[in-house]
Amino acid sequence: MPSVLVTGANRGIGLELVRQYAADGWQVHAACRDPNAAPELSTLAKSAGGSVSIHALEVTDEDAIDRLAAALRNQAIDVLINNAGVAVRDGMSFGSTNPESWTRAFAVNAIAPTKVSEALLPNLLAGKGRTIGMMSSRLGSHAYNTGSYLAYRATKAALNSVVRTMAAELKEKGIVTVALHPGHVRTDMGGATAPVAPVASAAGLRKVLAGMSAEKSGGFFDFEGNELAW
Repeated sequence: MPSVLVTGANRGIGLELVRQYAADGWQVHAACRDPNAAPELSTLAKSAGGSVSIHALEVTDEDAIDRLAAALRNQAIDVLINNAGVAVRDGMSFGSTNPESWTRAFAVNAIAPTKVSEALLPNLLAGKGRTIGMMSSRLGSHAYNTGSYLAYRATKAALNSVVRTMAAELKEKGIVTVALHPGHVRTDMGGATAPVAPVASAAGLRKVLAGMSAEKSGGFFDFEGNELAW
């Protein structure tokens, strides 16, 4: 049975990824900040017949990351999806920078997925898929920058740089690392009027990850499989 670990699994794209992977017979490790406040995920896990395991994970807490790694010691993970992220609602334009918001956003969007990947590297090496998907955004692309979303763009651009570095450093270990753009999705973060449904985004992302190869490592892809400019 192939296995996947999804962070930020309690809602939106993360929850839909858990639902779809479980429906396809995968062993799913669903990580979220507070499992007690994740009723939809809990219901899904109960109905999945043991194929969904829920793990508490505050991605900015190094001790929590270490506890997760300890709980999963000697368990193979084929695909790691670093989905957890945070939007920046204030200081969106030049001239209104909020350092506190920036610090929190970088911790969640760029540092945390790097630390989670480091901690779970032994699990990935034990798996067959050996794939890491970093949930980025087209807003992190320099080529598509039309202004606004200043801090959020910066955090995702940083994450994209991490992807390129990890791809280079993990190549010899057979680990494929890619940046993913899920689309503008109807979630709490994307808003109720966003054009892409979570089910479509998750299905597309799964197809993209399933089609990864060593040659594509370090790439930047949207949920429809298009390669994006950096």
